[in-house]
Amino acid sequence: MQPFLDRSLLRARSLLKVSGDRQHDLVASVVVFLVALPLCVGVAVASGVPAELGLITGIVGGLVTGLLPGSSLQVSGPAAGLTVLVYEAVREFGLPALGALVLAAGLLQLAMGALRLGRFFRAISVAVVEGMLAGIGLVLIAGQLYAMADQEAPASGLAKIGGLPELLADTFGSGRALAALALGSGTVAVLLLWRRLPGFLGTIPAPLAAVALATGASLLFSMPVATVEVQGLIDAVQPPGTGAFGELLGLGAIGTVLAFALIASAESLFSAAAVDRLHDGPRTDYDKELVAQGAGNTVCGLLGALPMTAVIVRSAANVQAGARTKASRVLHGVWLLLFAALLPAALGLIPVAALAGVLVHAGCKLVPVRQLAGLWREHRGEAVVLVVTAVAIVSVSMFEGVLIGLALAIVKTAWETSHVHVDVVDKGAGPIRAHLSGNATFLRLPKILDALEALPQDRPIELDLTDLRHLDHACRTSLENWAARHSAEGTEPVRVASGV
Repeated sequence: MQPFLDRSLLRARSLLKVSGDRQHDLVASVVVFLVALPLCVGVAVASGVPAELGLITGIVGGLVTGLLPGSSLQVSGPAAGLTVLVYEAVREFGLPALGALVLAAGLLQLAMGALRLGRFFRAISVAVVEGMLAGIGLVLIAGQLYAMADQEAPASGLAKIGGLPELLADTFGSGRALAALALGSGTVAVLLLWRRLPGFLGTIPAPLAAVALATGASLLFSMPVATVEVQGLIDAVQPPGTGAFGELLGLGAIGTVLAFALIASAESLFSAAAVDRLHDGPRTDYDKELVAQGAGNTVCGLLGALPMTAVIVRSAANVQAGARTKASRVLHGVWLLLFAALLPAALGLIPVAALAGVLVHAGCKLVPVRQLAGLWREHRGEAVVLVVTAVAIVSVSMFEGVLIGLALAIVKTAWETSHVHVDVVDKGAGPIRAHLSGNATFLRLPKILDALEALPQDRPIELDLTDLRHLDHACRTSLENWAARHSAEGTEPVRVASGV
């Protein structure tokens, strides 16, 4: 009888635990839905595509990526970090080609996950990733400042920043622009101050509250501002046609696909590492998470929607709301689908300036001002890589800026690891001994040759290389040439002791 009671008690506890998990996941899903809704719409509008495409990507992030293994509590959807790249892609290749680009990026992510390359994304320089996000944030802020005033933004990052004084002058000369700026500025103010409110109000997601208040204000005062254009969920779906895949043959399109895949993958896996630190549940399997992201982007590409990535804001909200399993992120996709299907007209009431304010606030979070000061004090080389990457993205483009940052990070690492010491021992009589230790690479070749060429020509030289841990081809060739010249000009040939 006792064993039966024990088994019954354990079964009851298990059912209660499952029920408790479901309750927590249900609450968390609603919170994540309320956080994701304005961000999905805002990212789509800022990317220059129909607002519904942002919702489609959020739905796929919940119903497809959310069901797959990888990271149990991480939430995926359209992200501010890809806004600038998507905007450039749509401007260059057109909206019909976006699906093909995203589809190709998703297939590339699937291949990388199948080849178990997910773990190697952890080897990417953190300074490059933070610089990439900082550059995106700067361009995003500059571009959305124009949207906050209902103005058209210039195409390039430098033009956006350079045109801000003219934007300010034009805004103060237009009543419509001032009304839009007031809504956008009010949205940013609500985002900054909302969490300080006591009681129940403080628990409402700040982006939702800010957009709702701005929408209410625009309706109440009949403000002459631009609102989101609505065309319906079904009409927004644009599967890529055969002609769109022809765009993938160009070098620019290939670069865009690589940028989509690599940036989305890196941001997702860095986000996964951050989310793992927020909870005590199962850790992320990076290869499976990369496959999940690839599957989501493949579906988004087939639907002609925005690319997706894991989003730290939504993921953190999911964890903080008490999510226990992946059910919360799947349900958030269900709520997005129901909203898009049943209440699409509600999107047409949202002022574009309010969404721009949300993205200006999100862009500011991408610029690590406080972290940069500490990084400069402790690791100046990393701080330089971060700043150069950000400036390159603003000045040139996203893809080229990231390549410049990666190249600089590699050069910095090579410079820091190629320490070499040249010790000259001259006892006054007999041969002079030049002892080299450390890593002799081409980056340190001037230092090595300066020390050796300063040695007297009329004395025998012993070149000791036994303590070198690494000697690259450039250094070996230069040392051989120096030894041959010294032997030809000096009294005795150079004797070399080599251990590498």
